[in-house]
Amino acid sequence: MSRNALSAPLALVALAMTPTAAHAEAAAPAPRLAYPDTARGDTVDPQFGVNVDDPYRWLEDDVRVNPKVAEWVAAQNQVTDAYLATLPGRDTFKKRMTELYNFERFGLPTKAGSRYFYTRNDGLQPQSVLYVRDGMKGEGRVLIDPNLWATDGATALAEWRPSEDGKYLLYSVQDGGTDWRIVRVKDVATGQDLSDEVRWVKFSALDWAKDGSGFYYSRFPEPEAGEAFQSLNENHSVYFHKLGTPQSADVLIHATPEKPKLNNSAVVSDDGKYLLVFGSEGTDARLGVTLYAIAANGVGKPVTLINDFANNWEYVTNQGPLFTFITNKGAPRERLVSMDIRSPGKLTELVAESEVTLVGASRVGDRIILSYLGDAKSQAEMITLDGKKVANINLAEIGSASGFGGKSSDPETFYAFSSYARPTTIYRLDTATGKSEIFAEPELTFKPDDFSVEQHFYKSRDGTEVPMFLVLKKGLDRSKGSPTLLYGYGGFNVSMTPGFSPTRLAWVDKGGVLAIANLRGGGEYGKAWHDAGRLDKKQNVFDDFIAAAEFLIAEGVAGKGQVAVEGGSNGGLLVGAVVNQRPDLFAAGLPAVGVMDMLRFDRFTAGRYWVDDYGYPSKESDFKNLLAYSPYHNIQSGVSYPAVLVTTADTDDRVVPGHSFKYTAQLQYAKAGDKPHLIRVETRAGHGSGKPTDKIIAEAADKYSFAAKWTGLNVE
Repeated sequence: MSRNALSAPLALVALAMTPTAAHAEAAAPAPRLAYPDTARGDTVDPQFGVNVDDPYRWLEDDVRVNPKVAEWVAAQNQVTDAYLATLPGRDTFKKRMTELYNFERFGLPTKAGSRYFYTRNDGLQPQSVLYVRDGMKGEGRVLIDPNLWATDGATALAEWRPSEDGKYLLYSVQDGGTDWRIVRVKDVATGQDLSDEVRWVKFSALDWAKDGSGFYYSRFPEPEAGEAFQSLNENHSVYFHKLGTPQSADVLIHATPEKPKLNNSAVVSDDGKYLLVFGSEGTDARLGVTLYAIAANGVGKPVTLINDFANNWEYVTNQGPLFTFITNKGAPRERLVSMDIRSPGKLTELVAESEVTLVGASRVGDRIILSYLGDAKSQAEMITLDGKKVANINLAEIGSASGFGGKSSDPETFYAFSSYARPTTIYRLDTATGKSEIFAEPELTFKPDDFSVEQHFYKSRDGTEVPMFLVLKKGLDRSKGSPTLLYGYGGFNVSMTPGFSPTRLAWVDKGGVLAIANLRGGGEYGKAWHDAGRLDKKQNVFDDFIAAAEFLIAEGVAGKGQVAVEGGSNGGLLVGAVVNQRPDLFAAGLPAVGVMDMLRFDRFTAGRYWVDDYGYPSKESDFKNLLAYSPYHNIQSGVSYPAVLVTTADTDDRVVPGHSFKYTAQLQYAKAGDKPHLIRVETRAGHGSGKPTDKIIAEAADKYSFAAKWTGLNVE
């Protein structure tokens, strides 16, 4: 969610197959739903003079620990599965999504020594495979195939990083979608793992010592038995692991026991002489920076470079004691500065803030590549080390560019470019000549030119102009409204930039419109845009999303009753909030892995980080603001709600599934109309990353056939 949540045994309830009102396009009668009988408790929390009912507190328990919760999940899934089986577009969507996914995909290459490391998926493999080739023209060979790790494809290769000379590969394993990582080391030449293994790693950078003797990482203390997926994550500390030694011998480099809520992440400087530790308490870009000199016998005493935790700082490069950073200090849309570490805090501006938002910088050879967002579209340029512009990097059409990583010793870099209707193409850029060439381009099963990508601007409730992308099939009859899928996020400084999704393109391919709104709370226009959608300004995000739907209908893009809203994580909160506030406006809601109980989000796993965007439930002013929009607490009884399909997963230890469980139980209990209010709980999956291809397709086919049913999209 950042930038770089006891009853008696439940009976399984069968569906009575009696028809209800449905769109004419539906080919099968919709069942009359009988939801599982969810026990309501009598928990009441007095807070600041308000008695807050929490009848489903028991559903917060881990499904692996509380059998009653497991029974509830099984009962809900049975009802949901039976309903989804009646939807006429389910198999059609699954077939088309499978076709659209079935193309060769490459990840950005990383060069180490003379070797190039990159991921590749032949199309429908559950997980991408890591390859290595010797030299640019060498033949790629498989180094790690995570598809061999688990029969269900749910164990993934997560972060990986080769040593400076390419001799070893540091990599992490993610099982069942959890945020926890197991870190291992592989000998690249032999393909064999070394004896090294590090556990309880989460939210960690992985960086090698330049001499390849070991690596730096961050970890939490080992949780108590049964608490790995629920307990708060505190006391994040940086360690050094020397190759060939057990984890118990790892050297503690940096810890903050006096500030247990700090996250501490370590990066080795370009020249290998320094270790920078970035400390942050939440998800907002407010960092402290501590510097260690690296010597043959370890690291020296810490030197504090930044200690006010007031601004963002991102290391770019250094030339001896002169360090280059991106920062929003004095520049809401970010600027590039240098700092002499012998005079901490004194800054020299290299590139001033501009009208577009600076979102990244990296050194490649004797150049720095700057990445910008202009109205949520990518731009890039090259400058000298002292900030003088060299050239623009020409990018095609509306889209997103990423990558541009490299080394000070090598002018070669790679970047990826994609758009809503165009999958990722990988380019190699020589910064010395400025020439780009294609490294990997996919062969497709569709024609990108069959689709149109447009950008529009609309006014929110307070008059603020908000950008929105529309994706539609060329030749679509626009004289009447079309079923429209409206997606949003609006938080944590995260920008919604153009990117390819085979599942969403399937919606467009079948005649629907895809709309992506760049809501306040994101990072599209820098710090001010983010600040305008967080804390006591969070309602602006919901207003922006509601205004987006109203704009789509007013402009004839969608007809009344043809807008389905979708969002995940913070976007799941968004969907839950706007459905509560304007149930009349939407045909369907698809909240995924959402933060639904805004009064208890900070009590589980990573939830405590989110106070930067949401506030503290323990503070009266924040409490009142949170209670006003919390999806779980604001469900209206006696009001006809749109159809809602909640999705979550049993191994989500980012936003614990109890959020979605409680919200669904309350929605089913309320007298909220006759449309279905269902939950789909995936097993052996987490917050999203590491999910195998077949599970991605199956879940998306369920969601979009559900949305098609209630917006009137004829999928057949």
